[in-house]
Amino acid sequence: RIAYESRVADLRAVLQLSRELGASTELMPLLQKVESAALTVLGCERATVFVYDDATNELYSSVATGVDEIRFGADQGIAGEAVRTGEVIHVPDAYADDRFNPDIDRKTGFRTRNMITIPLIGIDAKIVGVLQVLNKTSGQFDAWDHELVRTFGAQVGVALQRQLLLEHYAEKQRIEHDLSIARDIQQGLIPSRPAEIAGFEVAGWNKPADETGGDCYDYFERDDGSLAVTIADATGHGIGPALVIAECRALFRASVAMSRDLGEITARVNDLLCDDLPDDRFVTAFLGLLDPERGALSYLSAGHGPLFRYTRASDTIEELPANGFPLGIMPNADWPAPEDFVLAPGDLFVVVTDGFFECLNADRQQLGTQRLTDLIRALRDRPCRDIIAGMHDAVLNWVGDAPQDDDLTALVIRKT
Repeated sequence: RIAYESRVADLRAVLQLSRELGASTELMPLLQKVESAALTVLGCERATVFVYDDATNELYSSVATGVDEIRFGADQGIAGEAVRTGEVIHVPDAYADDRFNPDIDRKTGFRTRNMITIPLIGIDAKIVGVLQVLNKTSGQFDAWDHELVRTFGAQVGVALQRQLLLEHYAEKQRIEHDLSIARDIQQGLIPSRPAEIAGFEVAGWNKPADETGGDCYDYFERDDGSLAVTIADATGHGIGPALVIAECRALFRASVAMSRDLGEITARVNDLLCDDLPDDRFVTAFLGLLDPERGALSYLSAGHGPLFRYTRASDTIEELPANGFPLGIMPNADWPAPEDFVLAPGDLFVVVTDGFFECLNADRQQLGTQRLTDLIRALRDRPCRDIIAGMHDAVLNWVGDAPQDDDLTALVIRKT
């Protein structure tokens, strides 16, 4: 009779725990409830939940141990065997079992005598963790403890999976919110109105592959009436390159405000980026100055090319190479003299990032610069924005249903 009433009380305690776990909204309090309830219901000295991290194939816990987070491979020790087999494992003498790893005891000062280890399984039969109950206070774990820990573990597995899914969703929402803010900030760096400079028509456009991009364009008027125009392309795309590009834009703006010497400006930006960027990062960039009095364009291209120059008089297009190397690679470098030429009415100068000509079709073939050259020539009499739209349409038609895998940025200049 006493044993029966004790078991009923145990099951009621498990049922009460199930209700409490269903109301839990955070992982750490949930784990604390589980471990605290296990001490009472199972009559043990310690209980530990190890959560399974499927991204790293590790088990981790920090609640019961009282030390910094403990992590180990999900194929190690008794807990690892429970993950592998999906079976409850009873160890009556821990230190006599070769599978037992005493490292946690050494770290915590705890002495494990006996244990039951049970895999925690979600509603889709997926392993979400492991529960270990250690040192039965009345001696050894018995058959009833086995049944009770199975029932206990089934409730915990479902609750833990639910909580992990909730936290994953919340983290995803937070990341999406942060990316949305980053995207809004980055889009705020793009010029909000058309460039105004006598004798020229200028249009720019940007479409990142992700929420944020690693390309940008910019134009702004200097005090002397000239117009600075830039395009920059950081390696990769996403939030990291987006931060690099934001820095690059700020450096160009600050440097152009202090000097008209393109070599000096580029050298300053390059040296600062060399200080900030890791070894595997760099930026290709185009920096130009439009002079309305001369009707001229001066530019330096730091590893950014090819550039496309259409000449009305000869009705021809040239592909011009970069005349410098990428930024952020070599500090204290010598820069070549800028290119400088006068544009005649109808002449075009087109700068794009490599997402245009390196885009791939279903056969893994690139659009290439020749097709882009032919398209620019075909659209040479259209407004600058129409030329950009035509190039974008060409990319869309070329790649078909494939997702955009690189940022697209274009800058088109026409002498009017």
